[in-house]
Amino acid sequence: MKYLLAEKKIKGIIASSKESNVLQKVVDFLYDNFVLYSWVGIYILRGDMLVLGPWRGEQATEHTKIPVGRGVCGSAAKSGKTEIVPDVSVDKRYLSCFVSTKSEIVIPIKRNGLVIGEIDIDSDTKNAFSKKDGVFLERIANILSTFI
Repeated sequence: MKYLLAEKKIKGIIASSKESNVLQKVVDFLYDNFVLYSWVGIYILRGDMLVLGPWRGEQATEHTKIPVGRGVCGSAAKSGKTEIVPDVSVDKRYLSCFVSTKSEIVIPIKRNGLVIGEIDIDSDTKNAFSKKDGVFLERIANILSTFI
C-alpha cells in the first residue's frame, strides 16, 4: 500500500472511531495492510517503563514492560529518535520476542517534544523497513500523540 493512501485511510479511521479504540484500530490497519509488518504494537510510557498497549500479530510478546534505555524500544524512548534495525541478529540491543523476527522499526510518539509512547513493528524479513517507512510511521505517530 502506498504511504500517502495509507495515511489518508488512517486519518479516516481516526475520524470515524471512538477515542477509546483509535490506537487498536490503527494497529490493526498497519498489520492488515503492510505485508512485511508481522507484529505491530504500541507501547505507552509510564514513568521510566514502556508498557505494552494495543498490539496485533500471530502471538503475544513476553516483553509487556520494557525499561527506558533497554533494548531497541528502550533506546528509541531514551533518544526520542526512530530506530531501524535491518537485521536484529547483529544488534546487541535487540530483545528477542519471536524467533521469526528478522528486522524491527521503533518510532517514538511525542507530545511537546517529549516521548509518551512508541510504535514497535517487527518483520519476519531482513531489511524490511526503509526510510520511507520511518517517515510514514513518524507522521502516524504524530497523529496518534493526541490519543495517548
